[in-house]
Amino acid sequence: MTESVPYVQSVSIGLWADAGTRNEDESNRGISHFIEHMLFKGTERHSARDIADIFDSLGGQLNAFTEKEFTCYYAKVLNEHLHTALDILADMVLNSLLDPKEIELEKKVVLEEIKRHEDTPDDLVHDLFADTVWNEHPLGRPVLGTAKTVAALSREDLTNYLAANYAPNSIVISAAGNLVHEDLVQQVTDLFGSRQGSRSLVKRFPTVFKGKSMEIKKPTEQVHFCLGTRGYSHQDWEKYPLAIIDATLGGGLSSRLFQEIRENRGLAYAIGSYLVAHREGGFFTVYGGTSMENLEEVLSLTRKELANVLQSNISDDELMRAKNQIRGGLVLGLEGMTSRMIRMAKSQLYYGRIVPIEEIIDAVLKVSHEDIEAVAQQIFDVESFPIVAVGPFDGRKVECG
Repeated sequence: MTESVPYVQSVSIGLWADAGTRNEDESNRGISHFIEHMLFKGTERHSARDIADIFDSLGGQLNAFTEKEFTCYYAKVLNEHLHTALDILADMVLNSLLDPKEIELEKKVVLEEIKRHEDTPDDLVHDLFADTVWNEHPLGRPVLGTAKTVAALSREDLTNYLAANYAPNSIVISAAGNLVHEDLVQQVTDLFGSRQGSRSLVKRFPTVFKGKSMEIKKPTEQVHFCLGTRGYSHQDWEKYPLAIIDATLGGGLSSRLFQEIRENRGLAYAIGSYLVAHREGGFFTVYGGTSMENLEEVLSLTRKELANVLQSNISDDELMRAKNQIRGGLVLGLEGMTSRMIRMAKSQLYYGRIVPIEEIIDAVLKVSHEDIEAVAQQIFDVESFPIVAVGPFDGRKVECG
C-alpha cells in the first residue's frame, strides 16, 4: 500500500511482519526482537558493513523495531533511491545468512540490551506492569525476552520462526512519500512474487486483567510506578471515550494529574497516563516517578483524580480540549512520511483496510459525557487498581488508598 505525497522529496518504506511477542511461547521469548537484530547481519549479496555503507552513501536511514504484535523493517530515503532501499530490505528479510558465529555475537549484544533495560527503572516498570496484569497472556511478555531464553536460541529456532511467521500472507509493505504506486507494485512483484506458503491462523484469546500489585526493590533515587485498570482492544468503540479520559487525566501539560501533582504540589517531575491497545485487549495506565517519602501522597492524589471521573465525569471545557488534543495529534502526525507509512500499515494489519483519518476524528468528536460515564462505570473500580512500583523499598507496606 502506498500514499503518494508529491510535494516532498523523500519516501519512507516499511516491510512489516505480522509477528511479535504475541507469537512467541515460553521457550523462545524474545525471538522476534532477536531476529530483528539478525536480519541486519548480512546476506549472500551484502555484508552487514555493505548494508550500512549503502544507506550512508545514499544519505538515508535504515532501522527496525519490534512490538508486541508486529516487527517492522523500514527505510527513509530520497525518492530517487526508493528502489535501492526496497531491494536491500527485501534481501535482508528473504536472504539473511543467520551465520551461527554472528548469532552468538549478537546474543551478547541483546543480553547487554536486557541488562540496560533492567537498569532503567522508568522503562522497566512498564514491562513489569504489563507482565503482572496480563501474566497468563503472551501480550504481557516483554519484547526483549529474558536472558535465559535469548541465550538458548539456536539457528534452527530462528529459521523455523521465520518460516512460520514471515509468510506471504503475513507481510505488509507500506510506503509514503514522492512515489509512483505502479512502479513500487512492479518491484515488489519482482522481489517477492516467487514466495510460497502461508502462515496458519493465529489462535487468539482475550486478555484477562488481574488486579495484582507488586513492589520491586532496586537501589534507585525515586520510586517509579504504574497504576492502572483494564481497557479496550483496537476493535472496541469504547476506546474513543477512554482516549478522552486519558487525555483529560494525564495526556498533556493541562491534564489533571500534571496540574495537581506536579504544578500545584511539586511532588513529581514525571506524571501522566497512556493507553495500551492490541487486537485482544488493552489497559489504561498512570505512570509517575517520585521520591519515596512522597509516594503515598502521589498515589492517593492519583486515585482521587480517577475517582472524580467516576463520580462527576469531566467538564465541557475538558471534553472539548481533549477532543482537540487528539485531533491535533492525529493531523500533525501526517506531516511526517514515516508516521504516514506506519499508520497505513497498522491500519491494514488491525482492520484489514486503511481507515481514513476523518473516520477516526469523527468518532472522537461524537464522544459524549454519557459515553465517558459509561466507560468509567465499566472499568474505574478505583479501589482495586493494581500498582507495580520499582524503587528503594525497605519492606514496609506502602499505603496507597
